[in-house]
Amino acid sequence: MNLLFSYLFDAANWSGPTGIPVRIAEHLFYSVLALALGAVVAVPLGALIGHTQKGGFLVVGIANGMRALPELGLLTLLVLLMGIDLLPVTIALAVLAVPPLLAGTYSGVRNVDRGAVDAARGMGMREWQILTKVELPNALPLVLGGLRAAALQVIATTAVAAYVSFGGLGRLLIDGLKSLDYSQMAAGAILVALLALAVEGLLALLQRAVVSPGLRGGGKRSPTAEITRTDSTEQIPETAGATP
Repeated sequence: MNLLFSYLFDAANWSGPTGIPVRIAEHLFYSVLALALGAVVAVPLGALIGHTQKGGFLVVGIANGMRALPELGLLTLLVLLMGIDLLPVTIALAVLAVPPLLAGTYSGVRNVDRGAVDAARGMGMREWQILTKVELPNALPLVLGGLRAAALQVIATTAVAAYVSFGGLGRLLIDGLKSLDYSQMAAGAILVALLALAVEGLLALLQRAVVSPGLRGGGKRSPTAEITRTDSTEQIPETAGATP
């Protein structure tokens, strides 16, 4: 057992250009890029469909279709088409981020209290003002729940970047497999899992800090649970989280 974890406890592996801190920073960098790209695509689309309440089937179809894509196969195909570059890696990982972000944004906007929306229209607010000033603020719990789910999946999968000669914690897995260094491989797997859980925990704290108590839902189902239920049942929930 000590041999299995010897890589983690070797001080030499925590310094230098290929040390564990550098690999963690690379891993986070790739993950943040993928999450940002996924958010740019998924949040506006989910908000628009949720606001108009048209095309909900599109959300389910896109989410399930993108989730069914094999990540390693997609990355290999993109690299063959675009060359070894950061862009195909980012696109391949962003595919993982889109489904939970899309479902979370759609569900949050779709289930905002219609009374609040009608009141905003009665006050003369334009549709884009209703979306940005009424619906999205009330949808924030589910949007952040989707972000948490997306971050967990992306960080756990970013190790595939090492498959096409990039860095990150995946290097510990690839290099360890090449040299049959099982301690290095175990260190890579443990660090990826711990990093994903740590980021998910930080996002949970952020969600609690930025979402007002009236929108947290009390004892109701958590936003992440709603996202998971949406994904697993292939349906958009009619009620998701609390509304003011």
